[in-house]
Amino acid sequence: MLKSMKKLILGAGIGLAFALAGCGAQGSDDVVIYTNADEEATSAMEAALDDAGYEGEYILQSQGTSELGGKLLAEGDQIEADVVTMSSYFLDSAQEQNDMFADLTFETEALEEHPPYYTPILGNTGAIFVNTEVLKQRGLEAPKSIADLAKPEYEGLVSIPNIDDSSTAWLMVQAVISEYGEEGKGIFQNLIANVGPHLESSGSAPISKVQAGEVAAGFGLRHQAVAAKESGAPIDFVDPTEGNFSLTEAIAVVKKDDDEKTQKAMDMAEVISTDAREELLTYYPVALYEGETVDEAHKPAHSKTFEQPLDVELLEQHQEFFNSAK
Repeated sequence: MLKSMKKLILGAGIGLAFALAGCGAQGSDDVVIYTNADEEATSAMEAALDDAGYEGEYILQSQGTSELGGKLLAEGDQIEADVVTMSSYFLDSAQEQNDMFADLTFETEALEEHPPYYTPILGNTGAIFVNTEVLKQRGLEAPKSIADLAKPEYEGLVSIPNIDDSSTAWLMVQAVISEYGEEGKGIFQNLIANVGPHLESSGSAPISKVQAGEVAAGFGLRHQAVAAKESGAPIDFVDPTEGNFSLTEAIAVVKKDDDEKTQKAMDMAEVISTDAREELLTYYPVALYEGETVDEAHKPAHSKTFEQPLDVELLEQHQEFFNSAK
């Protein structure tokens, strides 16, 4: 998913070649949607658009966060996309650098305040999860914190995502920095040593390894562990004492000279942010709008927000913090 800024810009050059190769959509009436969302989310967006009568009138292209982020920063409003769904901190950085998004013309009832140029569509929350059978076999107590995963008894038994590749890892790094400050480097040194070959490029890899019994514990997306437990797998989830931090993905409309197409893009963005929410909430059970509810199991015990605004610059600082512990 996420790379450092230099890697982002390099990736943007590759992404630009891809866009030019497929720029047949430019000049047509089709609304081009770029997204970094998972398959479940894109399916929900497509279903909402089709039900609203837009079938065959849009082109939805999925891209990795680093690739799409690089394109936003490098191309600005010259990007092929008319609509972008993306991690909100990337949208903030792209808007600050390029002033590329139009203010939304529709009203939303989001629970949290957000800029006028985007509205959230889904949220992800981090947590620890464990394989209860492996814990029992190894005679291990379930961890209560991220720091517990750095203890010697967990050597070779932990899987976590790499912040150079996965935004999910940023949820873990925010928690450690927020709770321990500079002392967090020592925790990461021991944690990374314990992780060994289980430092993953995908945010979903740790839950897969924990579920398979390859490791005893991991860090990743909370809702995945809840779903695994509810399916009957020997999985439990742990809200770390350092806090459950969250990231949102949001939708924005790119400023274009074609007023008619921009209005169509705006209408589609409204459909995605409203009509797709019911299905999105089943996959990403984080309440974002007034009136939304989630099961008690999906409510983290220690919800926290990082004290500084999230943007690409802060991400780079936290990447350096994590990597200095390797």
